[in-house]
Amino acid sequence: MVQEKAGLNSQRLKCIMAQRSSKCPRRPPKSVRGINYIERMPPEITEMIFSYLDEGSLFCLSFVNKHFYELAENSVMWYRFYTWYRAKSKTSRLIKEVTDGMDMGSIQEMPNGYWRRLFFKELIGHDGSWKWKKKLRSINFYTGLPSRTAKVIRDLELMWEITVRDARGRENRIKHSHVYFNRASLTVVWNSGNWPILDKPTTLEIHGVRLLPIYCPSTWRPGCRSLLKTVVVKKEGGKVLASDKLISLLYIEKGVTIGVWQKDQEIAFVLVNLHYHKLVERHFRGSSTISYEPIERQASYNDIDPEYGLHGYTLHLELHNGEESIASLKFAQLYCRKDKIYGEFIPLHVISAENSSGHTPLCEKIRLPWQTESLQGHIEQCCMFTLTVLTEAQTPFWCVTAPVAITKSNRQDVSFDYDAESFFMEYQDSDGKLEIQLEWIENQKQFVMVNMLVFLSLRKVNSHFRCNYIPRDI
Repeated sequence: MVQEKAGLNSQRLKCIMAQRSSKCPRRPPKSVRGINYIERMPPEITEMIFSYLDEGSLFCLSFVNKHFYELAENSVMWYRFYTWYRAKSKTSRLIKEVTDGMDMGSIQEMPNGYWRRLFFKELIGHDGSWKWKKKLRSINFYTGLPSRTAKVIRDLELMWEITVRDARGRENRIKHSHVYFNRASLTVVWNSGNWPILDKPTTLEIHGVRLLPIYCPSTWRPGCRSLLKTVVVKKEGGKVLASDKLISLLYIEKGVTIGVWQKDQEIAFVLVNLHYHKLVERHFRGSSTISYEPIERQASYNDIDPEYGLHGYTLHLELHNGEESIASLKFAQLYCRKDKIYGEFIPLHVISAENSSGHTPLCEKIRLPWQTESLQGHIEQCCMFTLTVLTEAQTPFWCVTAPVAITKSNRQDVSFDYDAESFFMEYQDSDGKLEIQLEWIENQKQFVMVNMLVFLSLRKVNSHFRCNYIPRDI
């Protein structure tokens, strides 16, 4: 009896084990585990499989592992992409010229990556510049700049990155975090990254990156880099514009501003202002090491007008904080008489303190917001400005965008229209100066612009208009 029960139990156990083995597949033997079947495939089969991929998928495949990288470097496949792209703009009679008359042996003799680089170079060469040039022909009457610059930049999917190079020559590339578009400029923000401490000089190279038009995630898509700005950041360099409890805002040059932690003297974020004037051209015609500088065309000589180059100026000024506009102003028919030229600059009176009808109130709060990976805040009485000065022919003459701080004035000027504190904003570079006087109206809690002067470089005016104006002695 006991033996019969034991036999039944053993039969049931065998049935249960058989059911489990049918549901759960057996593990492969150790001798088969870890075998890469793709590596064991004949190269003809893998090449046939990869031939069904487009150029973007083939390029992304090279990031999987070392073996896939070697397979994705196949010269024959990239040669096909190269000849197909060139043949699109050629006729059938020129197909031999397109394929360069090369046989299969000559194609495979080229080093790995040769045809891929040539194909990417062909894509860069046919950048469709005639399309964006056509879009930039339309001029905004208010700003005097191409009205579709922001749309062209968005359509081209332009990106920006900073190359940080320390004193030892080590490099670190950081992609931008945000970009804010304004009427006449854009602000690019880097609020995260491995930033150095400012104990030694650090070089910042700002590049515009134009991604190639292939189907591939933007993280891995190849691109063409164009150098926009190069600045050197030092511990005692730059100009401290303003600060709060945590951050000091340091203006370097060329529209580059950095936020520095007051405690550690380490970069917290970077702001770069880019004016729309020739901005798209600078992304297309520059290289990774040399920035594109547009050629300034001289005005045609006019020997009839004795004050040619001293009148007919138009000015557009926008105050903003990157995220939103504070004020957008336009002034036309600005001029300067010969007897008012003193020193190295030509003054243009934009807003006069004596004419109260031209005084312009600003919004209630003027502050510059900032943000890092973990903290955010704002700096009071600080903003950015974008200035565009147009000539009589409505062509850009002086274009600049940079941060500016509101500082309390030490002048003892008496204002008969306002019983208020006086403040000022100012900026200067080699091409001109901007001076704005403001009055703080306490009961209204706002600033009023009561005086504005723009100074143009006498050297630049003489060069552009082919004149020879001489400043009067003071």
